[in-house]
Amino acid sequence: MAMDHTVKVILGSIAFGIFWLLAVFPAIPFLPIGRTAGSLLGAMLMVIFRVLTPDQAYAAIDLPILGLLFGTMVVSVYLERADMFKYLGKVLSWKSKGAKDLICRVCLISAISSALFTNDTSCVVLTEFVLKIAKQHNLPPRPFLLALASSANIGSSATPIGNPQNLVIAVQSGIPFGKFVIGILPAMLVGIVVNALIILISYWKLLSIQKDEEDVPPEIVADEDVNSHKFSPARLSHSQIPSLNSQEWDSRLDSMYAQSPPNPNANVETLRTSVSSKDNEIHWSHGAVTEAVARISDASKDCVPNASPPPQKREEGFSSKSFNSMDKQKEPLPLQVSEGKHHWSMKWRRMAWKCCVYLVTIGMLVALLMGLNMSWTAVTAALALVVLDFKDAQPCLEKVSYSLLVFFCGMFITVDGFNKTGLPNAFWNFMEPHAQIDRVSGTVVLALVILYLSNLASNVPTVLLLGARVAASAAAISPAQEKRAWLLLAWISTVAGNLSLLGSAANLIVCEQARRTPQLSYNLSFWNHLKFGLPSTLIITGIGLVLIK
Repeated sequence: MAMDHTVKVILGSIAFGIFWLLAVFPAIPFLPIGRTAGSLLGAMLMVIFRVLTPDQAYAAIDLPILGLLFGTMVVSVYLERADMFKYLGKVLSWKSKGAKDLICRVCLISAISSALFTNDTSCVVLTEFVLKIAKQHNLPPRPFLLALASSANIGSSATPIGNPQNLVIAVQSGIPFGKFVIGILPAMLVGIVVNALIILISYWKLLSIQKDEEDVPPEIVADEDVNSHKFSPARLSHSQIPSLNSQEWDSRLDSMYAQSPPNPNANVETLRTSVSSKDNEIHWSHGAVTEAVARISDASKDCVPNASPPPQKREEGFSSKSFNSMDKQKEPLPLQVSEGKHHWSMKWRRMAWKCCVYLVTIGMLVALLMGLNMSWTAVTAALALVVLDFKDAQPCLEKVSYSLLVFFCGMFITVDGFNKTGLPNAFWNFMEPHAQIDRVSGTVVLALVILYLSNLASNVPTVLLLGARVAASAAAISPAQEKRAWLLLAWISTVAGNLSLLGSAANLIVCEQARRTPQLSYNLSFWNHLKFGLPSTLIITGIGLVLIK
């Protein structure tokens, strides 16, 4: 591609620079419009500056990638409704054997869920679970948050649906889903183990502090749940009220009347008021209440032998007819049975619907492994879940991140316009002789270039800018090297996200979720992440260079 004239190069570079600035720093003070608006602004400037024509801009949008991204997001929404991530959270703390065991579990579950449901989704859902587990065991949150974010990035590299840049690579390269997984899976598994070891070594002393677990509750409960379950004199659980037939009730009655002999009229009136106020909470036994009234009457006669009997109207308040009328006012037994059947029916329907969601998801993964079109497979699975839900799909579809889809549209246009300036091609022509992947030195140089650009310009633009060029250079060597080049690009651009807090959207999600979680807030700083991310990224990137063939 020949270098365009100077004016177009300058204007195209300005448009791409604005896009990059807002993508990396979305809340920049003089233009705090965010990433999505920044990508649209860059795309619009490419057309206004005539770097691209409107038709070229529309043609630059990759619809298969958008379809695959939309389908996987809808499937993730329904999996969340089916409590998949809730079950994953329970697995994190099930029969835990200490802090180090928890770190390993977080790494493993984060990697698996990210490979199947994208890294961003896993980080959004699992961050709060990880914070709760750390607080439950009285442990520092930092190593657990680092384990979640870094393992999510590493695990997402194993599948084409694990992260956005892999979606781009899978569509552009045409590598089947199964071969993509087989090519990267060994490096991913070893990378997860090494990443866990790095975290354990870095925070060994911090995780080895002995805590008094006897004072730690077995389960973290939200404040609103605690408040709603506080027991007050007006709200007692049935288990806390003694049975009227028990000896404890008899002894309490005896002691009560021994201490203060009651007025029979007052006792009857008090008991009537108590029964009427508690009728909805306590199911009184007919025989027990009769026995209680008899005991009150006997005590009254013993204490006040000359007292006149209470008026007939007050006697009627506790007659058997009155209790029969009270019983009739309560729900009849057939209605209670029908409500119980309805409850079990709804429970079984819910379980059946969950099974359908899991089966559709498994079917989607099987279809992808069989080599079917990834975009249409994901959209078909999403629509199948919408139909099986048999409800208005708007609440679920509203949870899809349409801003991310719009961001991709603007990014496709902006990157295509920057490509037409000729600058990326000039850069690759300079680097290509030193980045041949059939040599060890060339592979290392290529890895360093991708690591640098992925943290400078973000991983998806880096893949869009260099992907086709790196693959073409490798194809000149052999078809096998072309496939390896695509897989290395997927691995390095994904793992590069662990280098700094700004290197991956998953890192930012974990950081923001941890900071905003009520009662569990924790601030993961840029430098704390960098101290762990730099050595981890370099070591794990090297593992991929060795194992990806």
